[in-house]
Order: sequence, then C-alpha cells, then structure tokens
Amino acid sequence: MKPRVKPLAGTQGLSARNAALTALSALFFSERPLGEALDGALAKAKLEPRDVAFARTIVMMVLRRLGQIDAVIATFLREPLPVRSGPAELILRIATAELLFLDVAAHAAVSSAVNLADRDHRARHFKGLINAVARRVAAEGKALAAAQDTEHLNTPPWAWEAWSAAYGEDTARAIAKAHLAEPPLDITVKGDAAVWVEKLEAKLLPTGTLRRAAGGRIEDLPGYAEGAWWIQDAAATLPVAMLGAIKGKAVIDLCAAPGGKTAQLAAAGAKVTAVDLAFDRMKRVMANLDRLKLKAEIEVGDALFWRPKEQADAVLLDAPCTASGTVRRHPDVLWRKDLSDVMAQAAVQQRLLAAAAEMVKPGGTLVYCVCSLAREEGEDVVAAFLTTHPNFARIPVTAGEIGGEAQFLTPEGDLRTLPSHWPEIGGLDGFYASRLRRTA
Repeated sequence: MKPRVKPLAGTQGLSARNAALTALSALFFSERPLGEALDGALAKAKLEPRDVAFARTIVMMVLRRLGQIDAVIATFLREPLPVRSGPAELILRIATAELLFLDVAAHAAVSSAVNLADRDHRARHFKGLINAVARRVAAEGKALAAAQDTEHLNTPPWAWEAWSAAYGEDTARAIAKAHLAEPPLDITVKGDAAVWVEKLEAKLLPTGTLRRAAGGRIEDLPGYAEGAWWIQDAAATLPVAMLGAIKGKAVIDLCAAPGGKTAQLAAAGAKVTAVDLAFDRMKRVMANLDRLKLKAEIEVGDALFWRPKEQADAVLLDAPCTASGTVRRHPDVLWRKDLSDVMAQAAVQQRLLAAAAEMVKPGGTLVYCVCSLAREEGEDVVAAFLTTHPNFARIPVTAGEIGGEAQFLTPEGDLRTLPSHWPEIGGLDGFYASRLRRTA
C-alpha cells in the first residue's frame, strides 16, 4: 500500500513522526485502543493536514506490517532492546515501515529516527544502535521482506491457528492478506441509495451499501451536514436486514453504541429503544441521530440487568466481542488480544444472549451478532443458547435477504462474512449473525 501523501523529508516531517511515536507509545505501553491513542496524539501535536495524514499512515503501516517489521529488525539485533531503552524499539519500527513499505528516502527515515531518539532521555543512549540498524534496514531490508511469509508473519499465532482450524489455511491466508490493505469507505444512506451514487462518487454494492475510496474529511462530503447518510461497514448493515420488515414495530437495540444499527432501525421506521452501558458512547449515538434527524429512545444501562417495560417485537444484540473482524480498520486488535480474551468474551456473550431472550415477545425475533472471526464468539454461542432455550429456534437467512450473496451464509443458515470476501472490490469486515425466533 502506498501512502496517500508524499512523506516530508528530514526534520520537516519530524513532528508527524513524533505524533506517530506518541500514538504507538500510548497503544503499546499504556494499552490504549488505536483510535483513542491516535486521536490523542494528533490533538496534542496540532499538525497541519498533510502531517496528520503522514502520521496516520505511519501508525497504520506499523500495525499492519508489525510481524514483518519486527522480523527484519531482529535480523540486525544481537539481542532484543532492553526495557530501559524506552521507545527505541518503536522508533526502529517507524523507520522500518518508512523504508520498506512507504518508499521514504533512506536518509530521511534514518536521520528522523535518530532525531526522535534524541528527544527521549531513554532512547538517546541507543542512538548509535538505532542509526546502525536503520541503515542496515535501508540497505538490506527490502530483500529480506521480499522473502518473508507476509500473511503468516503479520498475524499473531493464536489467530492464525484459530482461523486455520475454523476456515482452512487457504482462507486464513486470504483473511490475513485482506488485512494488509486500507479499507474503502462504506456509507449507509437514509433514502434511495442510487440517488447518492453520483453525488458521493461511489459504487452501489449488492447489499445496498455505497462504497467509495477512503481519504479526505468525511464532514466535507455531500450530504453529511444534511444528515443524509452515515459511515457503516457493509457487513455491519446485514444483521438489521435479517429482521425483515420492521416499520412500526418495537425493536430493542442492545449494546447499541456507536449507533449505526440504531440509525438503520430508525430509518426503516421501527420504534427503537437503544441501550448501552457507556454514557459517553451514548452521547455520540444521540449526536448522530440528531444530525441524521432520526428518533430513538435512549437508555443507558447494562443489558444484563436492564429490562423493558414490555417485551419487544424484535431484539438486536450486537454483543461486545474481540472485534477480530475489524482488523482492516483497527490493525491493533490482534496484537492486543489473545485466545483468553476470546473465551472471556464468549462467557459474557452467553449471558447477554440469555438476557436478550427475555426481552422478546412470543413470536418475536432475536438477532445475535458479533464483529468477530472466532467461532467461540459466534456459532458456538448460538449453539449453546439453543440447547438451553428450547422456546427459540433458528430461522435460516436466505441469500435474497442479503443482496443475493450466498457466500455469506453458513450451512445452518447463519450469516458469516469474512474480510477475504469481495476481494475484487475491497473486502468487508468479518461478521457473524444468527436469527432466532421465540415460539408462540
């Protein structure tokens, strides 16, 4: 992937590189999520738009190619850098990303790495080493990278093994390959999507989502200020489609933030109650609904214990998960989690699904979904639920309900999208969803 902006050379781009280092430090040392770490670093740096773009490009490339980058660096180190070196390892990762994958001139990447080290009292003592390793990466790194097993190296072993077991090694490799590319921008419109294709310079996907190339300020696009559309990955729209005709029906959206599905439900004419535990995240949902001129009842509460006054016609549970299906947009996810996180989330998901079942009226529909590639968080959760809830039955999804995309369906009739689907048009997030009906 090439950078969207030409990198600034030497000290001219040092502020952008320093912002990238700040973001990566917050992510690796303070364990802050990527969005929070990057937004905080950029807000503090107060960069020009071109520098903002360069800083983002560096961070995303380091994370997407982390396995390759670390393998190349390790070739030129006798032993790992000690903890007392502070951000020295991150500085080398930035330099290596620039040299191998961003086509930055060698002198600019190397001198910038040394300058970054000089700014930190811990890394300063390792300037000589950083300079030497960066120079060797510049001279020999591309040949090493060309011989690497790209997909395997950039995927943590726990994830590679899980995907290979669930989908086969060829599909696991295709998923990992999809994670290396910058994803396009997917848009859900309130009205006729075809009207906005030309205005947004987008393509209409089979499932009804509009897709355009990423880049630029979202707020500057036609229709944003008027509330004509919102950003939502194509895969994330499909669980709502599985509810069918919902106009005038009471629908509860559990774990609703950031609110894309809430907006979908409201735009379809449902009487929506959106529930989420996080007050700050629900403020964002309310702000989005205001911009979109859509209405929903907002409830801040824990879905495990919150209950509606009356059971609903339909309940949508977009359960918290490891988010391993969103790695294209959040490449930090796999490096911050492991199999223990998968199992911990699965336990919570079981409880949430049981709670959601209590909110559905007899004859009503319950859709369970997660943006995870792990079967433990998807298929296994639903299978366990059905063994303990004989008053619920799976209602298989048909290809016609999801734009004719039969490849998205499991043999049981559940939804399972993979990042490796639609490779010719940019892929989509990994999602699992199952439609259940409470017997009358």
